[in-house]
Amino acid sequence: MTSAAMPLAELERWLQARIDRHPAATSIPMLDGYAAAIVAGPVSMSPIDWICPLLAINADAFNHGGTPEFAAISAVALRHNDISNTLSTAPDRFEPMHRREVNGDIDPRPWCQGFYAAMQLRLSAWAPLLDTSNVNHGLLLPILLHGRDDQDRPLLGPPRSGRETEDFLRSAHLDIPAAVEALRQYWMPIRYAR
Repeated sequence: MTSAAMPLAELERWLQARIDRHPAATSIPMLDGYAAAIVAGPVSMSPIDWICPLLAINADAFNHGGTPEFAAISAVALRHNDISNTLSTAPDRFEPMHRREVNGDIDPRPWCQGFYAAMQLRLSAWAPLLDTSNVNHGLLLPILLHGRDDQDRPLLGPPRSGRETEDFLRSAHLDIPAAVEALRQYWMPIRYAR
């Protein structure tokens, strides 16, 4: 029995097959956004505390190599470490795994939903940046702009109608990589206080 990481295409199919168990991510873009929030967020978390809800698995799955659950855990850990290493050594090279539409446009919504799902794990720790009076609230805007709440309402309220808004929404995802690195830098003194 092997403990090799599950390939991402297989992991996406595996997540889709688990929808009835309510994993926090049902696609690779959602998983990627979730892992990015764990890396860039305000608190360090035990892998069990964030991987279990991400994959909808029990903590015992960490103890049994050679299972599909363990292969999924390994794949998630690899992606988490890849994001962490990229942001630590070459943050300008960080690229979210966004879904592409049939016409080639990028759909950042699943990635942003994954990021927001991870925020929900420790929402009180994220609270300072959710306060619109905080000057640093803007760090979350490229992500929250594409997110939806549990009632499927836009997190920032309904967007204004019009061509200008459509153009802005079409290109706002371009700010996400810089926002993730800025969030990581913002939280670093808190997360790694000496």
